[in-house]
Amino acid sequence: MRGARVVRAMLIMMVALFSLVALSPEAMARGAVKVTSVNSFVTEDGGVSLMRIELGLNRPIDESDIDVTGGGIIRPKRLKINIKNAKRSGDDVQDAISFGSDEKSYARGLRFLQKDDDTLLLTVAMTAMAEEGNYKVYTLPKDKKAKKPFRIVIDLYDGETNAYGRVKGVDGRTIVIDPGHGGTDTGARGYEGSLEKDITLMVSEDVKKILTNSGATVVMTREDDRDVYGPSATDTEELQARVDYGDETPGTDIFVSIHCNAFWSSDANGTATYYYYKSDLDEALAQSIQDGMIDRGGRRDRGIHEARFYVCRHSSMPAALCELAFITNPEEEQLLSDEGFQREMAMGICEGIANFFAATGY
Repeated sequence: MRGARVVRAMLIMMVALFSLVALSPEAMARGAVKVTSVNSFVTEDGGVSLMRIELGLNRPIDESDIDVTGGGIIRPKRLKINIKNAKRSGDDVQDAISFGSDEKSYARGLRFLQKDDDTLLLTVAMTAMAEEGNYKVYTLPKDKKAKKPFRIVIDLYDGETNAYGRVKGVDGRTIVIDPGHGGTDTGARGYEGSLEKDITLMVSEDVKKILTNSGATVVMTREDDRDVYGPSATDTEELQARVDYGDETPGTDIFVSIHCNAFWSSDANGTATYYYYKSDLDEALAQSIQDGMIDRGGRRDRGIHEARFYVCRHSSMPAALCELAFITNPEEEQLLSDEGFQREMAMGICEGIANFFAATGY
């Protein structure tokens, strides 16, 4: 028994010693993410020119360890990226930095600063305002084929054609975007309290920015939280007021209404698009938008369906009503409230619109 107690005591001492070593500053430093390379180049994404800065890492990093601060009153063009528990790999890091091309400059410089709390600060002096839409910061996994390590990526835009992106083939088109519900009509409500009227407006605003960047004229049936006809309207009056935007705007090519789906069962999920058959163009528009949303959003493909939705039935031009995802599904409610997912779905809608024009020649 005495021997067993001695062995047990020795084991406890070993565990305690291991814990002290693991928590020591030296051990913490060994565990820090290391920036092993820095390079930049000008590229295109979605038809938009940008400058991409890639920070090569020795291992993956959680995006929650990356804190991004853009702009400010004193230095509105300064982008700051704090990387927690990270260090630069020293003088062996080879920088290959270009701040743009002969035609365009995206930045004037960048600087690393190692903070006392093991946080590595990267400051980028942009040529555009360091505000949402003019930059993106994200991570990428190791790419063995391209011989690239784990990376933190910073995309810089010129401030004119920004991170909202572009699509080809809509230049000169006139498009009516209808954010579903609004004002006294909240639409469906999620379990966490998200409102359909808020999400449809945010996605519609992204759609407008992308299409406008691409040369289209975009008319919104509402640009804030309000009833289109008025608070005292009947359902028919409210819906007809939305249709009127298409009929009364000269040269309107298509009408697209944006909604979130809902169902009594929280298991219902996926993306769908509806149309009312007035010609083959209505079905083609619905299918193109559906394909775009599935490609970008990656949710379950519920397909396209013919339905008697008022705004589709009474619009004189090709029209479609898209259901982004189910706000009554907890997972999809979180996605619908996420700015990244909203922007992806907006880009999917815009790519669908562009593909519709290209495929039909309309």
